[in-house]
Amino acid sequence: MSKYIIHGGKSLQGSVRLGGAKNASYKLMIASLLADCKGESRLLNFSHIEDVKITRDVIDSLGGVTRNAGERTIFINACDLKTAVIRDEFGPKSRASTMFIPVLLHRFGRASVPLPGGDKIGKRSLGRHFEGLEAMGAKIRLSNNRIEAETKQLIGTEYEFEKNSHTGTETLLMTAVLAKGKTVLKNAAQEPEVDDLIELLNLMGGRIRRRPGKVIEIVGVDHLEPTIFKIMPDRNEAVSYAVAALVTKGDIIVENANPEHLSAFLDKLEEINAGYEIGKYGIRFYYKGPLIAADMETQSHPGFMTDWQPLWTVLVTQAKGDSIVHETIFPSRFQHVEGLNKLGANIEYTPLEVTKPDNVYNFDTSDKDLLDLPHAVTVHGPTSFQPQTLEVYDLRSGATFTIAALAAKGKTILEKVELINRGYESFADRLISMGADITTID
Repeated sequence: MSKYIIHGGKSLQGSVRLGGAKNASYKLMIASLLADCKGESRLLNFSHIEDVKITRDVIDSLGGVTRNAGERTIFINACDLKTAVIRDEFGPKSRASTMFIPVLLHRFGRASVPLPGGDKIGKRSLGRHFEGLEAMGAKIRLSNNRIEAETKQLIGTEYEFEKNSHTGTETLLMTAVLAKGKTVLKNAAQEPEVDDLIELLNLMGGRIRRRPGKVIEIVGVDHLEPTIFKIMPDRNEAVSYAVAALVTKGDIIVENANPEHLSAFLDKLEEINAGYEIGKYGIRFYYKGPLIAADMETQSHPGFMTDWQPLWTVLVTQAKGDSIVHETIFPSRFQHVEGLNKLGANIEYTPLEVTKPDNVYNFDTSDKDLLDLPHAVTVHGPTSFQPQTLEVYDLRSGATFTIAALAAKGKTILEKVELINRGYESFADRLISMGADITTID
């Protein structure tokens, strides 16, 4: 169990360069397995994070070959895939297992994968994935914490997601690209990471295009070929470092940050009087004066991203006034509140009157247990963080608590920080390079 010992109270100064997006990297690795045996796919701009390592391990266990070729490049060869079964040990480690199903169905006509793990942020429905796969000719069943799938032939279809689904859209894209005929996905996810996957598949020979109104049209092709592709920069990392700079009253440059990917976040920064500048280098984030409270509601892209919600929550603890934070994507994503309050924040759960919850929330509102969970908090600010000893429970809580500790004057100890490595490359070292006082104990 690794620890951070953080002596806070120092402003961050300097710059940090973004690597490839966590939420794109491992999915593009899986998609590259759809290529014919005509060489290796070369994927560029990887971050050195745990989710990438786990996905490589799964690919290698299936008989594929992955190898480093440069600092941030991985070559992937799928010619020798030999099994349709992913071992149980890989299930709890990430959410990647279900995304292998399209690859294994195309290659073997069957797939057997463990139920996925990943961050503990409430129930995430796999039903949207399964319904789409079944509409395209797959048979799905659950048995002993495993997903068993089989098909005689995958056939194009028209499918509308009842609720917008990022991973569901990506799963069906990989299924439809080699299916017979045309597939039309309605209410499909619009995230930049989905566009990254579409671009990769089209470079491999796919025929995919977006239509107006959250519609994606896919014309199935006979085969795909290996290609060379550069992964988009990580927008979650960009927001994390931006918040760290603002909470510590610092001034940093996030190199390679794409403002088009961060528009909803930048709009909220203007609302709370936080400083930023866009340049060819990326984006500069800086404290320019007292922050002003503002309400925020998470939404599907192009709205405010749910992954940014814990980071926004810690940011507005430093703003004058009351800020309401309303989470609409996941039913349980406020676990960080208890830890922030232990560190000195003043955050309380807030019931909201929502007249038509099914139109507001992106989870299954027919499940009363989910609907009865708290979906909003009020952050009373500004508050001063105080040193504490805390345990990290997942990736985002780890980043959030680290940022709060940077602003606390004194020694904070964070335990189980190895969980941060799932989505952040050398998080502590990069903060140290900008002036943070962090010691890592393995």
